[in-house]
Amino acid sequence: MAEDNAALLASVRQCTLCAPLLPLEPKPILQWHPAARILIAGQAPGKKAHDAAVPFADASGERLRSWLGLTAAQFYNPRLVAILPMGFCFPGTGKSGDLPPRPECAATWQQALLQQLTQLQLTVVIGKYAQAYHLADAKPTLTATVASWQDYWPQKIPLPHPSPRNNIWLKRNPWFVEDLLPVLQIRVQQILASGE
Repeated sequence: MAEDNAALLASVRQCTLCAPLLPLEPKPILQWHPAARILIAGQAPGKKAHDAAVPFADASGERLRSWLGLTAAQFYNPRLVAILPMGFCFPGTGKSGDLPPRPECAATWQQALLQQLTQLQLTVVIGKYAQAYHLADAKPTLTATVASWQDYWPQKIPLPHPSPRNNIWLKRNPWFVEDLLPVLQIRVQQILASGE
């Protein structure tokens, strides 16, 4: 089984399926181990993550770790946290930020990787593309989905993207920091304690 998992991860890391459609060379960026108890289901790596070959290696990652109440060491421990974006490679930049994740990636890899995550206690679902995939009854807008977080709790929790581009969203939705984040941080600490 361990050999099968290692082979699966190696296959994902060597994937070049979308090479002709990407602005840079394929560099699948994910973090995965079958023992992970928390899944970060995101969009796609940004340019800084691509350059560093590390998921959330930017200001978004710092904010996300703060939201979760995790140290960098905890966040980057694959036996605790799996990070599976909808697209594993940087998709390029459009007029208003990064382009959407390439759809071929999720269709090819997500199910095989998710099936092995048998220890999951919490899935953190970031952004509208991940929410459309992971939440069967996602609402029409990201704000409505995040505002309905209790509908998915405690197995899943939808979040906006932690990008600094969302500072205006955070100011308009103070309930997110006041009501949702404290509950999320308590849940994460409970999961950490359950593995000690």
